[in-house]
Amino acid sequence: MGSYRHTQVAETLAHLAGDFFAREAANPSVNGLITVTRAELTDDFKNVVILFSVLPQTMEEAALKFAKRARSDFREYVKKHTLFHPVPLIDFQIDYGEKNRQRIDELTRK
Repeated sequence: MGSYRHTQVAETLAHLAGDFFAREAANPSVNGLITVTRAELTDDFKNVVILFSVLPQTMEEAALKFAKRARSDFREYVKKHTLFHPVPLIDFQIDYGEKNRQRIDELTRK
């Protein structure tokens, strides 16, 4: 697996994304709750994919569009709140692994 620094940077980016979404959640195009589940950082620290889940699920598409539109704003947010240099290129995706885990939990409770 990655180094301590790799893990630390990925966790910091995930935390910052959570803060960023909490601040931007007032955006009327996102009427859902966005929860950042994790960040997948490449070994060279140049790219990161922030994974998140959305409630209600019907708002996933709107939330994903919002997140992708907000990539450059989030990158500026990271620049302002960290000393990362360079700041990785950022992308956002729905965390289907988390979604599947929740569905399994739901089915096993029945």
